[in-house]
Amino acid sequence: MRIATAAYPITWLHSWDEYEQKLDHWVADAADNGAEFLVFPEYASMELSSLAGEERAAKMETALSSVSDVFDRICETYANLAKRYGVYILSGSAPVWDDGRYVNRLGVFDPSGAYILQDKQIMTRFEREEWCVEHGNPLNVIETDLGRFGILICYDSEFPKLGRALKDVDVLLVPSCTEAMHGYWRVRIGAMARALENQCVSVMSSLLSDEARFNGVDEATGTGGVFGPPDRGFPADGVMALGEIGTPGWTYCDIDLDAIKAVRKDGVVLNRTHWSEQDMRDLSVSVATVSNESS
Repeated sequence: MRIATAAYPITWLHSWDEYEQKLDHWVADAADNGAEFLVFPEYASMELSSLAGEERAAKMETALSSVSDVFDRICETYANLAKRYGVYILSGSAPVWDDGRYVNRLGVFDPSGAYILQDKQIMTRFEREEWCVEHGNPLNVIETDLGRFGILICYDSEFPKLGRALKDVDVLLVPSCTEAMHGYWRVRIGAMARALENQCVSVMSSLLSDEARFNGVDEATGTGGVFGPPDRGFPADGVMALGEIGTPGWTYCDIDLDAIKAVRKDGVVLNRTHWSEQDMRDLSVSVATVSNESS
């Protein structure tokens, strides 16, 4: 399959039509370049808070609620685009008010326009301390005509047990929103580590922003990247494709599912198969002291 992963810049919008035209341009561009699965980043839908006006977009409560209020319409837009261009799309996530709390939610849309929703599992300090966003629905293994997919939203990618829960997927999708390069590298290292452990491919997308009028997403940097296990059939450094930091656009990569099957069966190492052996070793830790005293 050919995958397209975005370094997506949020912009100040003046109408819903402008938003739809922007997304249409992005999806059309990827489809024209042969992409079958498109990956937008975490909190990309926050640009819609601009439609509520500067005062509301600048305040936490009104910025979140203004986006949550149009989440069904966001889903309708992505569903129509997936159907129009015959592609799968992972949508830009949004804060959604659900059962008395905000969750960080996105959707995977198939070429028929049908979709499944996925929420973030573990919140960053900013999300829990300032935005009061909480964990939502559990992880899903998403079966498609292109293969099996799982989603680890940004910070989720930094937790091995979440990655291990998705050990049977072919591709891990890692949409991210990182304010600075430290955050970008944390998520990228997490995405690469999960690809190593599960002997799969991970796909990272990044939000871009330098728009001070947005609450919480006024600064963001990163790029699109696709990573595999550094083993047979994959690059020695695990980097299959990589965009330029801070440069808007798609990063494309052709993913061979047979290569994933082959490395899981007969790689130089078999991290995925040998995972359970950790359980035998972590119970036998002892404390040893090295002395520099002469005998």
